[in-house]
Amino acid sequence: MRRFLVAGNWKMNTDLVSGTTLATALAVGASESHGEVEVLVCPPYPYLIAVGTATKNSAVLLGAQDVYFEASGAFTGEVSVSMLRDVGCSHVILGHSERRHLMGESDEVVNKKVRAGICGGLAVILCVGELLSEREAGQTESVLDRQMSGGLNGLPAEEAMDLVIAYEPVWAIGTGVTASPDQAESAHAHIRKWLAKRYNSAFSDQIRILYGGSVKPDNAQILMQQPNVDGALVGGACLKAENFVPIIDAAKMLALAGSGLRQTGLSGLS
Repeated sequence: MRRFLVAGNWKMNTDLVSGTTLATALAVGASESHGEVEVLVCPPYPYLIAVGTATKNSAVLLGAQDVYFEASGAFTGEVSVSMLRDVGCSHVILGHSERRHLMGESDEVVNKKVRAGICGGLAVILCVGELLSEREAGQTESVLDRQMSGGLNGLPAEEAMDLVIAYEPVWAIGTGVTASPDQAESAHAHIRKWLAKRYNSAFSDQIRILYGGSVKPDNAQILMQQPNVDGALVGGACLKAENFVPIIDAAKMLALAGSGLRQTGLSGLS
């Protein structure tokens, strides 16, 4: 059974005091989930060291929200993979819809970052997802295919063992609208089929696919109960421990219940 991952993307929120306070609360709240569920927080760059210190020796892992693809040099404002590892990051989020649609990142740029992150020893969370107009036009799967193909171009399976995919329908991010369990499962199953075709079924079966898009304590369990949903990439609800910890607890409950509530692998995929 794939191990659940619950990740919090703080985006451009918190300050030093509130971020440290939140991280400390999560280190305590997530402690009982260690072993069954991986917990990850991705604060803004300026607070990585403080958050890493607050979560040290806890079950909470540290990640960043982006990284640049060059190792060093005259790239004002950018941060390299080695810099992130130097401050304790194990993960990085790449290709988030806000980077794609607000900052204009192309699939080619995302691919460069993915390859740099993986080659540099970071576990990459590659985000993919469609706009509302694309879903209404029946283009969800073709958009996912393009983003997956572009983001993973030139990346062999043996280098991508720590890869995580996050399906984030753009129309559900920060809107309060959540994909239905069936919509989420359909997209996740399609992504897993794509991975099996691009690589092989053994590789596909081990890759975790997270759902992101208005995940909350009251919908986390039903979403993560779907066979191909392996956790959550949480936005707004991760900014308060009283909202984020129940999402972690929902994943823990499902993990402990095992196959009684959830199936894994390619079963059921055509």
